[in-house]
Amino acid sequence: MPSLLGRDALLAAVDARLAAGGGVALQGPPGIGRTALLDTVADRAAARGELVLRLRPARGERVLAYAGVADLLRQVPAEAVAALAPAPRHSMAALRQGRPSRTGVPALARRLVLPELLAHCARTGPVLIVLDDAQWLDPESAELISFAMRRRPGTRVRVLAAERRPGPSRAIRLCPAPAIELAVPPLSQDDLTALLESHGLPCRTASQLHRASAGNPFLALALGGAVARGPSWRPAPLPEPVREMARERLAQLPAEVTETLLTAALATEPTLGLMLRAGRDDAARELRAAVAAGVIEVSGERIRFTPPMLAQVLAEETPAADRSRVHAGLAAAAYDPVEALRQQALRTARPDPDVAAGLAAEAARCARRGAERTAAELYLLAADRCPPDWSADRLDWLVTAARTAITGGSPALAGRAAEAVLAADAPAGHRVRARLVLLDLAGQALAEMGETFAAALAEAGDDPVLAAPVRLRLTWAAFLVGDLEAGADEARRAEEAARLSGDLTIEAMALTMQAQIQRVQGEDRWQDTLDRAMALPAAPAPDWLHYGPHYMAARFALFDDRLDEARAELLRLLAVAEHDRVGEARVEVLRSLSEVATRAGRCQEALRYAHRAVRAAQDAGLSPGPTWYTAAVAELAGGTLQAAAGFARRGIRSSQQEGDSLYLRRLLHALGQAQVRAGDTRAGVATLRQLRDQEAEAGSSDPMIVRWRADLAAALASLGEHGEAATTLALARAAADRLGSTPGLSGYLHRAAAIVNSESGQADTAADLATAAARHFESLRQPVEQAHALLVVAGAERRRRRYAAARQAIGEASALFRTAEARPWLLDAQRALARTEGTPDQGLTSTELRIAGMVRDGASNREIATRLYLSVKTVEATLTRVYRKLGVRSRTQLLSALPVGEITNPS
Repeated sequence: MPSLLGRDALLAAVDARLAAGGGVALQGPPGIGRTALLDTVADRAAARGELVLRLRPARGERVLAYAGVADLLRQVPAEAVAALAPAPRHSMAALRQGRPSRTGVPALARRLVLPELLAHCARTGPVLIVLDDAQWLDPESAELISFAMRRRPGTRVRVLAAERRPGPSRAIRLCPAPAIELAVPPLSQDDLTALLESHGLPCRTASQLHRASAGNPFLALALGGAVARGPSWRPAPLPEPVREMARERLAQLPAEVTETLLTAALATEPTLGLMLRAGRDDAARELRAAVAAGVIEVSGERIRFTPPMLAQVLAEETPAADRSRVHAGLAAAAYDPVEALRQQALRTARPDPDVAAGLAAEAARCARRGAERTAAELYLLAADRCPPDWSADRLDWLVTAARTAITGGSPALAGRAAEAVLAADAPAGHRVRARLVLLDLAGQALAEMGETFAAALAEAGDDPVLAAPVRLRLTWAAFLVGDLEAGADEARRAEEAARLSGDLTIEAMALTMQAQIQRVQGEDRWQDTLDRAMALPAAPAPDWLHYGPHYMAARFALFDDRLDEARAELLRLLAVAEHDRVGEARVEVLRSLSEVATRAGRCQEALRYAHRAVRAAQDAGLSPGPTWYTAAVAELAGGTLQAAAGFARRGIRSSQQEGDSLYLRRLLHALGQAQVRAGDTRAGVATLRQLRDQEAEAGSSDPMIVRWRADLAAALASLGEHGEAATTLALARAAADRLGSTPGLSGYLHRAAAIVNSESGQADTAADLATAAARHFESLRQPVEQAHALLVVAGAERRRRRYAAARQAIGEASALFRTAEARPWLLDAQRALARTEGTPDQGLTSTELRIAGMVRDGASNREIATRLYLSVKTVEATLTRVYRKLGVRSRTQLLSALPVGEITNPS
């Protein structure tokens, strides 16, 4: 039975309480998943053979006396009913029909029906009463169930009840003692992401839906369908079931509490002080009531709706006259003149030239002082208040609002303004600029924007000022999908247009993209191109920083193992990127700092940077694939292999959804590494082969960027695929030779060659190659890679039966891993050390050990070949090597030469 996402701890607490007897009362708002939890516990109990009595009253049954207990009694086994005395049996017959007993039957007899039935059922096995929506249970049934539970039915009769908040708890009174009350919490963002993926919703919507739903799974799924049908920046329309749920929760509140909440919903930044100044004199008490009802949270003085859509529903379903009155009160209460102007403008949507001009003037002042989000909203309000004959001003304000909103980190405002431009009869320049905003809102999904690109190019015509930014974005789109030839062509066109228009920033970014594509394609002129870009006096805005030449120079320094240089430049860029309100540049710099720290052996620092990048991408609503890749790499070094594989798998799905082949390949590498290191070598090889095929199709050939070839060769060798391993290694060396001096890559290849040789029975050569690799990585100050090479040295020494030398290498590796806080690697070192105690492998390679172990277990050569996906000839040749190493001549002698203990996962 599949487990509920994010509910393991809660289910464990419920199971522990019920196993000891008594009851559990679950509480939570509608849609939080109470019913799913109850069904899971009930199904598990039924699978164990327990008697499960389920009761789920509906809202209309609250006024039907005995309706609940009637449903409950109809589920009781017939033999329990037959065991009742005559008086209780007559009472039960009446109760099963949902009516009280006939006149003259004592009330006590009616009350004793349920306790006696439960006692009889409990004699043959455990009984679990599962009661959902306890708030709708009729009072008469609730009284009878409570009476039965107060009679102490014993540890074999348990109750699991659930109810909605708010109001006094009824569910706890329906449980036998000892009973506990548990709240069903909202899902974490990771668990909600997995839930959305399981329903086919795109990964990048997860952060947006987590905020909108406050972690409520029903709301997230209901909203997710609407989000999936439109652009990620566009606010999803609220489905009617969501609106109905919001109405129901708000309707339970007193009128004065709702009035205060309306004031909070219409305020830009609602606080208790603002509520008081706006005329809500009893706001403190009313807000406490709203907190108790679970519709808001108050942190300090700040008020936040949970979920946020409650504020939207409340505002939209309030009559315009009432909203106007509240806006007037908020305008009078505002200390900030800009907020006062905003609230005054929101009182009415009628065109007003004076209001429009005042809003636009204040928007320009806000933009000059860096308040882009406020400026964008004021420009939009100004455009909305324009009289019909101000169309030119309206379009200017909309275009300005769109670009200001996107730099201010407000994608919804940016998209709304851009679409308003396109819906009007706007000049070509305005339309191109609006389309550029929509392209920038697409993030990693640029490949899906073909129509927008085509329209923008058509509208730009021969104007280089308009064409240059469009061509630049076409370069990014081609690069993301792996079409390097098209990317290089568009980058050259963007450079030419930018030069003609005098836009030095776009020219520098176009040259930077050319350098990146040249490097990926293995062209040695990339450095000259990047130098030309860096020589231009261009200064990209903070939100464009990651497309500029200085950031790319830092990335290339990382690729080339010039880690100190890369780190110094990235830390300088981070100070600039912190002013990026869009968030993408900050995310990219954090990602790069994490990758530098991973390679430099600062594993916990790498994890901190990686998780900061993940959170920043979530907050900004950016594509998650790149940050999940970085997190996977950091987890491989300093976290856990399980977490690394989880990030990689989620990132692969995200990249596939968005057509991002660049990060798809990188994530395949991370997943392949995690699989191989976790012992699932065959799955890891399959993943790395998939990466190899995709890279060959894309035409990428820079082995310094994604260093998968050495990992594939080593994994193939451990499976006994020595021919393919040698070919992979030879191709990797040829690619490295094209690049010239690559000491870091040489270390990877020496280490992989050592593994291939060791697995092929050439332990002497393997030890020398692995030692050379360790020295390479030591010179580069990459301690984790150095220690990995030392583990390979230890494996080769063990196969030479030099156990003291092996233990010494493992000790040196362990010290390096410990200093670097490379936790999963330290576990690998401990396992390697355990294998050197005694002589468990007899100098055999991992493939030879695996086959020898299967022979010991009685498998034939054909069975071994089938299970290991090898040919029978390969198995026979391997056994011949095993016989020679162990000095035996037959299977019988082999069995006596092998160690008694089980051979598992040798390396």
